[in-house]
Amino acid sequence: MVLNTILEGDFSGKRVLVRVDFNVPVKDGVVGDDTRIKAALKTIEYLLDQGARVVVMSHFGRPKGKKNPDFSMAPIAKRFSELLGKPVTLASDVIGEAVEREVNALKAGDVLLLENVRFYSEEEANDPSFAKTLASYGDVYVNDAFGTAHRAHASTEGVAHYLPSYAGFLIEKEVKFMAPLLESPDKPFVAIIGGSKVSSKISVLESLSKTCQTVVIGGGMAYTFLLEQGHTIGGSLVEEEFRETAASFLTKAAERGVTVILPVDHRCGRAFKEDEEAVLVDGPDIPDGLIGMDIGPKTVALIVDELKGAKSVVWNGPMGVFEFAAFAEGTLDVAKALAASSAVTVVGGGDSVAAINTFHLADKISHVSTGGGASLEFLEGKTLPGIKALEK
Repeated sequence: MVLNTILEGDFSGKRVLVRVDFNVPVKDGVVGDDTRIKAALKTIEYLLDQGARVVVMSHFGRPKGKKNPDFSMAPIAKRFSELLGKPVTLASDVIGEAVEREVNALKAGDVLLLENVRFYSEEEANDPSFAKTLASYGDVYVNDAFGTAHRAHASTEGVAHYLPSYAGFLIEKEVKFMAPLLESPDKPFVAIIGGSKVSSKISVLESLSKTCQTVVIGGGMAYTFLLEQGHTIGGSLVEEEFRETAASFLTKAAERGVTVILPVDHRCGRAFKEDEEAVLVDGPDIPDGLIGMDIGPKTVALIVDELKGAKSVVWNGPMGVFEFAAFAEGTLDVAKALAASSAVTVVGGGDSVAAINTFHLADKISHVSTGGGASLEFLEGKTLPGIKALEK
């Protein structure tokens, strides 16, 4: 996968239409977490240094194709301006004559942020006419919104049909770290996959098992695999309709010579409650009356041992109910092991990224992905429309 990258473009004096992912939490008119805004600054600053006139577009929330002041980009424009250290003008709308005038008034080094692109249903419908209108605001298009790259929307895929298109620094970095995992990772390659359901992660398991040597399966989905292996799982989460799928995966992994590590001990609770006390079960079988809610210390030791010789590691999904203090230990221990590893470490997917951030270990990971659903679909080996539109 070879992309047209931002370093290959000539942006001097040009109007550059930039898609970012500024879908951030806002409460009482104040941005709560500005991580995504900060992640886009490198690309915006580079374009400004090149003397570009920058038109930024993003979605925010789910306004369902209607103008809704609750989903205005206004508070985001304010925080964006503060972080950028220069004025950011919020456009009066997304399209229309007034917006055309605002775009035409831009001088080199100016930044205009369009209103929420999802104020128009044509955005998510990838309407060609709407995409063409957006494209008319730029001479060049730069996409740096990896978090929405799995959506074929007007601002993420449609505009690329009408303008020379480049990947921003953020998308370039995402592809640089994740594409090799599916193509030719440095080996040994260990994939650690957690989360609650087999149904949401089986595609990732099957995709990564083609290039990795070891797969670790944790979280709620592990109990379906354990049940299929003949173990008791007490009152733990199970997807009966995916038992056959789990069995098929284990058979295929064995045929490929892939080692599969499942929990060999557990931290359990008597009820799925935040204040529940952890009960350690020293073995793979969970007795009746208990619910598996985290991996135990022996399982952690197996994972840590596997990581010692690894050259590449990807982690997607927590090992347990890490939001509950008594059941956060397995996820924390895996996060610490990744942070201490000399391998190229990639963390993708909302919950595992949240865990890394909760434990303040992001700076010790080679790459923490900014895209939840996009990361998942990338690791599943799916074509991401927003990325494909940037390929050479």
